Amino acid sequence: MLNRPKKDLVEIFGYAPADLSSSSRSLWNLEACPFINKACTKTNHDKSIVYGTCSVTSPYGDCIICPNRLYANKYNCLRKVSAEVFGDEIDFFTYEEFIPVRERKETCVVALGHNSGKEVNIGGHMSMDWVLAKVQEGELIEYVGVEVQSIDITGNYRDCWYAYKNVDASTTSIPSSEHGMNWANVHKRLIPQLIRKGLIYSRSSLVSHGLYFILPDIVYQKFEDVIGRDIQRKRKSASDILTVHTYGLSPEALPGEQRDLIFKRSLKFTLSDFSKRFIRGSNLPSGDDLDDAVRRVLGI
Repeated sequence: MLNRPKKDLVEIFGYAPADLSSSSRSLWNLEACPFINKACTKTNHDKSIVYGTCSVTSPYGDCIICPNRLYANKYNCLRKVSAEVFGDEIDFFTYEEFIPVRERKETCVVALGHNSGKEVNIGGHMSMDWVLAKVQEGELIEYVGVEVQSIDITGNYRDCWYAYKNVDASTTSIPSSEHGMNWANVHKRLIPQLIRKGLIYSRSSLVSHGLYFILPDIVYQKFEDVIGRDIQRKRKSASDILTVHTYGLSPEALPGEQRDLIFKRSLKFTLSDFSKRFIRGSNLPSGDDLDDAVRRVLGI
């Protein structure tokens, strides 16, 4: 019986890391992502190793660390946004799917992003993850923005990964992964970036549903540590509304099968409320806490 560590890799190339099925191992050999049907982008720093790591253990449960993992079932998370904003009767196309039918002048929604055409870039310094554009009679009628994030990790899991790469029926143990979760990025990068992009979308005359934000539920819980869990909810969309969709993983799957992506929560609130909560912070230390910290460093 294989003894797996408490701190562990959860999915590699879309499957359990010790899965020896042909479905799993063929993707190891191809270094391919089953969720975008392209080469995996999860590599080491010099890109000499394609790790293919989709999710890992965390203190709060199995957590997705690659945004491409959220695109399971042919970008279903984006299709869900499209149906919610534009209605589920309108055809949804990736950019590649749209090209052959563009001349038909039919009403449809086209997803523009890194894996579909290209990302919409503003001024050469800000890229929007996804723009879902409603096109009618060859004209842009309306669009909605979608940001998709997971969480970065720190540390090194090379020994753990190699053990799984070479695992076979005789393997009895796997070394512990040394990864950590970069929760500080939520404060430093993710929330400020989300606010800035949301404000840009809110200023467009073609945007009436604001910005959607798709991420693992475990990661959003860290957002709630910053903005609080009692932020006022809204029922209807508007150009200044931020809508959050969170996802998690189903229980472990059988060999040769992938874990399902499970929709967890939908939340709506104004960008103004979200920004104020971030600035004010629901758990900011007091001035006295700062005074004491300075004294500790001084040793007085």
